[in-house]
Parts: sequence; C-alpha cells; structure tokens
Amino acid sequence: MNAALPHPLSPEAAPRPVPPAMLAALRQRFGARLSTAVAVREQHGRGESFYAALPPEAVVYCESTEEVAAAVALAGAHAVPVIPFGVGSSLEGHLLAVQGGLSLDLGRMNRVVQVHAEDLTATVQAGVTREQLNREIRDLGLFFPIDPGADASLGGMAATRASGTNAVRYGTMRENVLGLEVVTAGGEVVRTGTRARKSSAGYDLTRLFVGSEGTLGVMTEITLKLYPLPEAVSAATCHFPSIAAAVQTTIAIIQMGVPIARCELLDAHAIRAVNRHSKLSLREAPMLLMEFHGSPAGVREQAQTVQAIAREQGGEDFDWASTPEARSRLWTARHQAYFAALQTRPGCRCQATDTCVPISRLAQSIDESIAEAEASGIPYWIVGHVGDGNFHLSYLFDPDDAAEVAAVERLNLQMVQRALRLEGTCSGEHGIGLHKMGYLQEEAGPGAIEMMRGIKRALDPLNIMNPGKIFAL
Repeated sequence: MNAALPHPLSPEAAPRPVPPAMLAALRQRFGARLSTAVAVREQHGRGESFYAALPPEAVVYCESTEEVAAAVALAGAHAVPVIPFGVGSSLEGHLLAVQGGLSLDLGRMNRVVQVHAEDLTATVQAGVTREQLNREIRDLGLFFPIDPGADASLGGMAATRASGTNAVRYGTMRENVLGLEVVTAGGEVVRTGTRARKSSAGYDLTRLFVGSEGTLGVMTEITLKLYPLPEAVSAATCHFPSIAAAVQTTIAIIQMGVPIARCELLDAHAIRAVNRHSKLSLREAPMLLMEFHGSPAGVREQAQTVQAIAREQGGEDFDWASTPEARSRLWTARHQAYFAALQTRPGCRCQATDTCVPISRLAQSIDESIAEAEASGIPYWIVGHVGDGNFHLSYLFDPDDAAEVAAVERLNLQMVQRALRLEGTCSGEHGIGLHKMGYLQEEAGPGAIEMMRGIKRALDPLNIMNPGKIFAL
C-alpha cells in the first residue's frame, strides 16, 4: 500500500490555469459574485484537514442550478477544474484545488424548495444546512436525523455520504437521499430518483452520485427522507471502568436489537478536553453518551434494558439529561470535541481517523489501536459512533516535527490495515478525498478502482470535476 500522503503538487496534478477569456466571461455573467481575492480563494482552498491551503484561482458564488450549469459549461469549454464548496467542514482534503481551477460556492443556494409533510420528504437546495432544515420543519413535527456534528451543508453531506451520531438508528446519507438534481461535467442538468420510497427503474444513479465527493457532478438539489419527531426523547451518560467495558456494552446493545438512537463513546482524554472547553464537570473516565427515542413506555423499556447490560460490564447508574436544554448542552459539547481537543495542544494539527468494522470486531479494533497509540507517545483522544462500529481515534501532532508526522501516518496506516483485516473499511463517513487514496486502493482492489475510473471517464471525460480526489486517473 502507498502509505504516504498524496502530495497536492505532484507532477500528475499539474495546475490547469483559468484563462483570461474564461475569467472575463465569468465576470460578465456573475459580476461581483466572481472573486479572485487572495483571502477568499484561501478560504475556499482548505477544509478542516491538516493540509495547508491550496486555493483555486477564482471563486463563483452561485445562486441557482442554472448558474451552476453555466459556470460548469464554461469550465468544460476551457478544460478547467471545478471544485464544489459547501461550508468547508471537510476533513480529508476534498476542497484543495490540486490542479487549480474554479471553486463553486453553493452557500447561497439555501432554499428549502418543498416539504411534503404527509410523505415525510423534503427537497432542498445544496447549500441548506442540516440545522437550517431542522429549524424549518420542526413546527411540522418532523426532523432530519443525519448529524455529522458540524452544521454541514446537505449537498456536502450527500457528496461525502456522511452519517454521524444518529446513524445507528436512522442510517447514513446513502439511505436517506431519495433523489438529486445534478449538473454534469458537460453542463447538463439531470434528475435522479423520485419522491417514492423505492424504485426498480434503471440504474441507481442517485447512489452513484451520493459519496462521489464532487468528482462526477455538482449536486444542486437533494430530496430527503424526513422522520416524525419522537414522542419521547431521553439522554443519559454512563461511566465505565475501562474502554473495553464500554465497547462490550455497546456490542451487547446492538446484538440484542435495542433500537437505541445514539450511542457515543468518549474516552478520558476526550472528556477532559470537553470539560475544559464546554465548562462541564463530567467524570474523566470512559463514557457512553446515549439517547433513546420512542413512546414514553418504549423509551423506559430501552433504558432499563441498556442499564442492565451496562451493569454487567461494571457500568455505573445512568446520569440523565432530563430537559431539552440539558440534552442540547451534552450533544453540543460532544460535537465540539474536535476543537476542544485542538486547544489542549496549541499549534498542533489533528488527524482524525474514521475506520468502521463489523460490530463483533469493534472491541479488537479499538483495543489494538489504543495500544499502538499509547506506545507511540503521540497525544490522542477517542470519540465514536460505536453503535454502528465506527470510531474516531484522533492524533494531535506538531506539523513541523517530521518524526511526529511520520509516527501519525504510521499509526493511521496500521489502524486502516487492521480495519481491512477485520472486514471493515478505511472510511466510515469522512470520505476519501486526498488523504485516503492509497487506503482505498488497498480496500477496493485494482479491479474495482479501474471500474470507478471507467465511470469517471465516461461522465467526466475532461477530468474537470474535483480532479485528483478519491483515485488518480
């Protein structure tokens, strides 16, 4: 396996400049919504990954599907790369303009187009964020459950096949996207899927684009499944004598079929950082943060079952967050764990892994990964959506220390190879982007990678759609 970081400036990623004629045409069409300012370009050439910014040559703020199509058609005519941009929360280098080109900012495409409450569906523009959607449908007694932590755009979430804290019960973006409006590399607007809950009509193009990371087209509208707000919601924390006990509890919960909505693991390092950042007083010991949805009786039954399972592993009595405000405070602190941990080592960068394994292999994957991290001496912390076998072991390292950078890459490689041996995946939700291209080759194999290349060449023959990501052509 090629374990080295793919270098953004490698020879095969030579920049393809935006010619003056194209800039002039863009300026005529978009006016002040075309920017070549350095600060704007740098903002659009980075995400939350550890890579330094690699900015595009220009940024266009689009406000409609027609404008996206016009910009992509111009880029295609000049063979210039196009990189879709949502809110910039990517963790794997998806937004770096490795071959230069044009960033399409879809943040102004933020309209909820239609809500069909009776069918439990909504169609939104790609720039709508998950929190915005939930605010707009709350009074209808509905919610959209996919929660990756960041207030990401729904277009970006579909592009990376995101999931998050609710995935154990509600699934990922793959299960919750019904249809798309997509601008292809040729500037054509196509629609995939319908509002129906199932279809046997032709190839499943919707799921082809979901998870394609902007390499096949630009999603401009997404039709989503919605869910009724639960009648009752309860959240609880439970501390354990060890990480192993918390993980074994999680495995038993899933294997017994308890329909738990959220089951998050935090280790002592994560809790220490969260306490300091969010001014909480959680005990600094391995902890499961859980949430139960359903009827009042159903929630009580779920909680009683899980409490009994936890006690068998040495878990303590639940501490309940009994009000919406208390629940919100707990989950906000969990979602801010990434930034909380960064503050514990000023000047550091974070490499956040996201392997996912079958639930029966979760304990082995976590235990062996912790042992390697402890032996390395690199500061680390763990959070995880362990209910679906996905966890994040994040390393804090000095980007100017070559030895630490090499150690973190070695740890990441070992963790990915372990996940693959355990019949899991190198990425449960962050996507491939730049950083995991070598890992995907190991996971998928040359035949599957060549099939992906074939799809890419067929839909994007000039290789203008977010080139240099997922795999090399």
